[in-house]
Amino acid sequence: MNRDTSRGSKELPRPSMTASSQVLTAPPSLAAATDRKPSEKPLISSVHSDAEISEKPADYGSHEASEDAGDLTTDQVDPDEEYITGIKLILVLAALTFVVFLMLLDGSIITTAVPEITTAFNSLSDVGWYGAAYSLSGYVPPIYVVWNSLEGMTQKRRLTNFSNRAALQPFAGKLYTHLRSKQTFLAFLFLFEIGSLICAVAKSSDVFIVGRAVAGMGSAGLFNGALTIIAATVPLQRRPLIIGILIGISNLGLVIGPLIGGAFTEFVNWRWYNNSHTNAGFYINLPIGGVVAVLLVLIHIPSKIATPLPLLQVPSHLDLPGFVLFAPAAIMFLLALQFGGSEHPWNSSVVIGLFVGAGVTTALFLYWEYKQGDDEAMMPLGLFKSRIVWISCVVGALTMSITMVSSYYLPLYFQSVKGATPFQGGVDFLPTILSQLVFAVVSGALVGKLGYYLPWAVFGAAVSTIGTGLISTWTPSTNSASWIGYQVLLGAGRGANMQMHVIAVQANSAPSRLPVAMATLIFLQTFGGAIFLTAAEVIFSEGLGNNLAKYAPAVDAKIILAAGGTGFRTVVPKAELPGVLMAYSKSINEVFYLLIGLGGVTFGMAWGMGWVDIRKKKGEKKGNV
Repeated sequence: MNRDTSRGSKELPRPSMTASSQVLTAPPSLAAATDRKPSEKPLISSVHSDAEISEKPADYGSHEASEDAGDLTTDQVDPDEEYITGIKLILVLAALTFVVFLMLLDGSIITTAVPEITTAFNSLSDVGWYGAAYSLSGYVPPIYVVWNSLEGMTQKRRLTNFSNRAALQPFAGKLYTHLRSKQTFLAFLFLFEIGSLICAVAKSSDVFIVGRAVAGMGSAGLFNGALTIIAATVPLQRRPLIIGILIGISNLGLVIGPLIGGAFTEFVNWRWYNNSHTNAGFYINLPIGGVVAVLLVLIHIPSKIATPLPLLQVPSHLDLPGFVLFAPAAIMFLLALQFGGSEHPWNSSVVIGLFVGAGVTTALFLYWEYKQGDDEAMMPLGLFKSRIVWISCVVGALTMSITMVSSYYLPLYFQSVKGATPFQGGVDFLPTILSQLVFAVVSGALVGKLGYYLPWAVFGAAVSTIGTGLISTWTPSTNSASWIGYQVLLGAGRGANMQMHVIAVQANSAPSRLPVAMATLIFLQTFGGAIFLTAAEVIFSEGLGNNLAKYAPAVDAKIILAAGGTGFRTVVPKAELPGVLMAYSKSINEVFYLLIGLGGVTFGMAWGMGWVDIRKKKGEKKGNV
């Protein structure tokens, strides 16, 4: 952010998704805030001081909490600081979680729709772009359920490799720095809805891809915007609980999408496209988005930007040259990962050229950002001068990598090895998601109560590593008690750790720069996840070839790979099927060896996130976020 750090403001949290009804009922502490007796201290008061929430006004380079920011105690109130409370707060949180829930649902529900889409448009060759157009333009979460074998392993890889791309997120962070958060968020939501409408009425594959790209551009600002708005409505000390609820519920959208698609496909035999090629699935976004927009328009959200820039002055502060360098660098690198080993050999001129181009452009981008300085840069290099901040970013990237890879290969195990349908595979994956939800909420509540995020970061990394280690022992005959119990460990670790790096960055960054800090963190998370997902796919593919030669030597490995993650059962002789299943299982085990290593590094790095009590940090100066 290029605002002066003397203009303080609030920090922002990390959102999640949910059905609003869950947001309204799940956190009773929010509703209780409006029913407390006059003598009781409200859980979320309408006005809080910065001192009360003890947020840090330090600049990027600061390593310790400022201790001389004023004399206000944690029980005093600064009347100049405004937060919303009661039903208004609940409605805002419900609206935001609905939006991000839709964003994740939009990315995951298409996994089971892809076979019907390609059939309707006769566009199997375009399947990779259905995910790529959306994710290259904005933000897409990991795809949790492997769609059926129609596309085969190569196409599945193309779609999944492009999930979790965030090329526009740093740019969106700059917009939130200079414009009012609510209006900016609504603009991104409108773009997302327009993209959904284009997809819904598309009559050709090309138009559908355009719609996905437009929706992706809108999604790029929704996640950052939700964080920014929450920062303006919830004090830092109370954000961990809210963030835990949001993050936990958001993951339900990732599972619900394929479950909905799978249920329609399996039990109703419903086609996503009717005879006129109109995709009814994308119409879901329109009424819900409209309700969310109305809620946000009607509810006052405190603005933490003291003096928003006039629209005509905004472009000169957006670091457009930086974006022009950054976006191609990210896209070339991700295309190299996409093409390498599937469309072109890793040592081909195409892949090497993309890597070289990405490297040169990245170097130019970093030089430009250095010359711009922290106030004007799209991705301020000064952000990484703080040990706590850069370590938290690394932990965030590793945590997201573990989440993405495990969320891809667990359903693959259930569908490929256990023979589950897409719907049943989603159900079998619920132990991970539900335990993650519970621990995200519990850890968030305890951080708000006790003040320290570091223990949960370490605990989460340790438990998730143990979980991945146990999962790496699975075989085709593993019983349900084992695969449920081991998933609970993995989910508990993921949930406990998932928000802690966000809280750490918020608590140790200049408030006026939080939109860019959050955008940078989210980008690094998704970018790192994309890298390790590619590494996992290389490990799996190489391992599958070797294990097929070992456990099913009579089977042609090329036929198995071409048949896809579940289709191989139709081409493998019954006598050879146990060997093929063992080869699949062993190959997935090798992927989890990678996650064990990532978990160990995360555990070690987490100790450097800082022993900071978010309850006692001194008040920040009044101003903007």
